[in-house]
Amino acid sequence: MSTNGKTSRILQFMAPDERRQFGIETPFHLLAWQMRDILGDGGILKEVVHAGEGPPVPKHASVSIHFSGFIEYSDAPFETTSHLKYPRMMKLGRDVTLYGLELGLLTMKKGEFSRFLFKPKYAYGDLGCPPHIPPLATVLYEVQVLDFLDSAQVDEFMDLSMVRLNAFSLLVLFVCGVPDDQFSIVRQDEQNSVSLSTFLNVLDTQRSFGNLCFNKKRYEDARERYKQAMTLLQNRELVDDEEKQRLEEMKLPFLLNLSLTYLKLEKPQKALCYGQKVLDINPQNTKALFRCGQACLEMSDYEKAQDYLTLAQAKKPFDPDINTLLKKLALCYKDYLDKEREMCSKMFSGLKRMEK
Repeated sequence: MSTNGKTSRILQFMAPDERRQFGIETPFHLLAWQMRDILGDGGILKEVVHAGEGPPVPKHASVSIHFSGFIEYSDAPFETTSHLKYPRMMKLGRDVTLYGLELGLLTMKKGEFSRFLFKPKYAYGDLGCPPHIPPLATVLYEVQVLDFLDSAQVDEFMDLSMVRLNAFSLLVLFVCGVPDDQFSIVRQDEQNSVSLSTFLNVLDTQRSFGNLCFNKKRYEDARERYKQAMTLLQNRELVDDEEKQRLEEMKLPFLLNLSLTYLKLEKPQKALCYGQKVLDINPQNTKALFRCGQACLEMSDYEKAQDYLTLAQAKKPFDPDINTLLKKLALCYKDYLDKEREMCSKMFSGLKRMEK
């Protein structure tokens, strides 16, 4: 491609009008011909490389994406998440700071991989972002949507009453001598005013967030999501026995997930604690018996592990996970007994030598 003697480094710092003056057709200009104008003003152009499935990303979603940003004539990205196996969730309107990228994400679906060209007003403006991005730069972004969750309802719920507690309100509470821990009571009252269906939707979204983090091996983030949900459940004022029963049942998956998460975090004592909380609600819960058996095995408490796993096996005799763990328990217990016998044998042989 002819550049009339201009080097690619110089071209990076030439305004688009100046490039046209020299008759230069740039790579981005050629790429733009195969892209779609998603806003109608030419500011954001899009090419779908691999189509996604389902609905597009909603306005207030939290998204997990891989992306790389390039300036023209550069093969190396100025920013990328390609080195991350599991990129963190980003909240639209808060964590995604590039205006064009946020607008582009709203046109994408789960699993989609697309390229975008962002003109300066949708990217880094007239000044650019020295030293990596020159002034008036059009930038190319390659974006893949790994997953997303519509977290608008959760965010609104968690923010209830905090809008009312502005600086003046906090000052009034402070002057009146209201202790800090009472501020949260105002918040709880607001949250208790929402309908049960809304509250259950918030819990479902929190569980989905936790599961997403867990599947990406972000176990500490998953734990926090599950614990937040448990706090909401504990703070909810119950209207009647039916609601109490329903919310007790809602606790079970969160407690089970916390038990498994603590096993992954190598904290079996905590895992056992949450498993036992499930059994307090439902003593026949097979998953809880299994989790407690796992935790006891990790702590080398073989007899308790045997008790829990035997009860679990009685309820699901052909469950492969339960039977596999029982076999592992038998091997661990045999190894433990062998070591005990070996240690006793050495001790008694030493005593016999001393007697001689």
